[in-house]
Amino acid sequence: MSFSSDTKREICQKLSTRKPLQYAELYAMLLLGKEFSSRCIIFKTENEDTFSHFIFLLSQLFRAKCEVVAPMKGQSGKNRTYTVTVTSPEKCRRIFEYYGHDDREVNLRVNRANIDDEEEQRAFIRGAFLAGGSVTDPEKAYHLEFAVSRRNLCMDICRLIREIQDARVIIKMMERGGSYIAYVKDSEQITDLLTYMGAVKASMSVMGTKALKQVRNAANRRANSEIANLQKTASASARQIKAIKKLKKDGRYNLLPEELKVVAEIRYDYPELTLRELGAMLDPPISRSGVNHRLEKIIRMAEEE
Repeated sequence: MSFSSDTKREICQKLSTRKPLQYAELYAMLLLGKEFSSRCIIFKTENEDTFSHFIFLLSQLFRAKCEVVAPMKGQSGKNRTYTVTVTSPEKCRRIFEYYGHDDREVNLRVNRANIDDEEEQRAFIRGAFLAGGSVTDPEKAYHLEFAVSRRNLCMDICRLIREIQDARVIIKMMERGGSYIAYVKDSEQITDLLTYMGAVKASMSVMGTKALKQVRNAANRRANSEIANLQKTASASARQIKAIKKLKKDGRYNLLPEELKVVAEIRYDYPELTLRELGAMLDPPISRSGVNHRLEKIIRMAEEE
């Protein structure tokens, strides 16, 4: 199963016990379904847990008889779709009117009269995620979204999410493939929103993955830095040893002052050591910059004709 499917399963397992919360949750699922009007109610989903959850709420709250079309065995992806249709036109009208809607409405919007308090707001957003939401595996990216077929309805959902008191979520909106997408890309805001909806395990997974990525990235940065330093040391050492060999070849090595000759000898014998380590071997020890200064003198002398 995908990370998004696991998240929806976790949400579905925490069924609201209070009827007003169930009504608010079902309301969001109806709004984000395939069709919601006084004449027709159709709900489609690729997620089996969401499908079962919708059937339960619809039968529990409205005793609605439904026609169900389930995917065939072996079907996957977009072909694996569950479709729920309320068969009674009278029941469709009753459900539509229960939530305060009528046929005179030009655009289907969120009727805020169905969301009286913070808990009903939470239940509504949970239902909206089950019906039209998805969250990317945090190993790949940080992205949580709600896909909505109507622009004004998407704006209403964004407004509700921005009003959450327990979490400051900056949600943005865009159009994609004929749908309107409300999305969040900040990892901390995603964890806050998942926790708010009741997906605590999913939230902890995002936080854990982020922490692991940070440790991994820090380790990679240290490793890269160490490799770069080793390469730098090796390059500088090769240049210094080349200068020492040249002075030895043309007979000028023995003419070096004693302080330069001592540094040249330990550099020649220990090409892998850093300047600080070379300085610590001298008696008395000298600083890194002191060693570098002496080796630069040797290089300049070797470059002289």
